[in-house]
Amino acid sequence: MKKVLMSLCVVLACAAACAQQAAPAQAASDAPAAKSSSEAPWPVWLAFNSTKNIDVTGLRLTLPYGECESVTGFDLGFYGRCRYFEGFQLNILRNEAEDILAGFQVGCYNSSGRADLKGLQLGLFNETRSIRGVQAGIVNLADSACGFQVGLINRAETMYGFQIGLVNVIRESELAFCPIVNIGFDIFPNY
Repeated sequence: MKKVLMSLCVVLACAAACAQQAAPAQAASDAPAAKSSSEAPWPVWLAFNSTKNIDVTGLRLTLPYGECESVTGFDLGFYGRCRYFEGFQLNILRNEAEDILAGFQVGCYNSSGRADLKGLQLGLFNETRSIRGVQAGIVNLADSACGFQVGLINRAETMYGFQIGLVNVIRESELAFCPIVNIGFDIFPNY
């Protein structure tokens, strides 16, 4: 148990240090001009409600709900929502990132709305606008996908990769529906 706690502390410290080095350059290019946000004063932020103008670097605990501008690091709790996310998002009920998501989402319902997802979604219901990575769950939905979808129902508008499941749909493919395995080789203009 001591080794696990020590490892978690080292990972959090490294994530916080890397995020602080990369944050000024990224914040200048990503931050909207009309809205300013401030960085959370501690590496652990307890979100009991909506704090939209906070940037969290480190660990955010969402009990029961938390919303903020950006999270770099870990997001743990019941329902987590943010605009920009980089790291590991583990919330029991729902994970949501609105604009940019790089990392992992694990929970019952994972959503990256308008976001471009680079990483993994693992849950019962997964949805995203575009993904470069893996979606694994009962239902997986993506507008454009590059990678894998593994689940009972998989749907993508365009795809460069594989779908494995009972119902596999790639709408803009020559073979739009194929049970068990479906393969798409559409090349995206976005990537």
